[in-house]
Amino acid sequence: MKKIAIFGATSAIASACARRFVADGRDLFLVGRDPHKLQALVDDLKCRASEGQVIGAARANLNDVTRHEALLAEAEEALGGLDAVLIAHGTLSDQKVCERSVAMTLQEVHTNALSVVSLLALAANRFEARGQGTIAAISSVAGDRGRQSNYVYGASKGFVTLFMQGLRNRLYRKGVRVVTIKPGFVDTPMTAGFKKKGFLWASPDRVARGIVRAMDRGADEVYVPWFWRPILWVIRHIPEAVFKRLSL
Repeated sequence: MKKIAIFGATSAIASACARRFVADGRDLFLVGRDPHKLQALVDDLKCRASEGQVIGAARANLNDVTRHEALLAEAEEALGGLDAVLIAHGTLSDQKVCERSVAMTLQEVHTNALSVVSLLALAANRFEARGQGTIAAISSVAGDRGRQSNYVYGASKGFVTLFMQGLRNRLYRKGVRVVTIKPGFVDTPMTAGFKKKGFLWASPDRVARGIVRAMDRGADEVYVPWFWRPILWVIRHIPEAVFKRLSL
């Protein structure tokens, strides 16, 4: 896995992944929306890179799904091939705003689910034709069960998780690995409004370490940090008659 494209590269988690990939000698193509953040990341990575490493980039709003095919082609051309894709863009939906606005709900679903599925589907077709490749995307523990506090975001992430399960089943015999990443609480600018206390919170670099390891191993579905797996097992198995009465 030498040549990697990262979509949503300027997010805290994706940037931490990029730094780890560069330290391992990988070539990267970064796609981000904010030109200033993207250029700062490229400059930082080039300072860390060894001679000959390729660090390419393109600015794009990934909600514009009509650009996705061209961005994948640009990444492949810049890197001289493409071994893996990491899809890491998204927004943390404001549940209360979404409850008052159908338009906002649909916008959040488009960003967190449909635009991700577009990239997944295009990458799948590209790698399936070659018989190799790794496709990874960041879903969330929030997608494991709908909760009143964030069900718009959770439903979007659940969509991504289920779609990737189908891709994994389809591509297993084609030599293509599909890796679903499920972080829990991560201390990033996106969660700036949260009270960040306790062992449940992880740093972007800790999550990035888990993502890079999962992609290198070709894991199926990973919770990062690991302890979210037993926590979500319990949450998924609470009977609905009880669960609907909980304030979660």
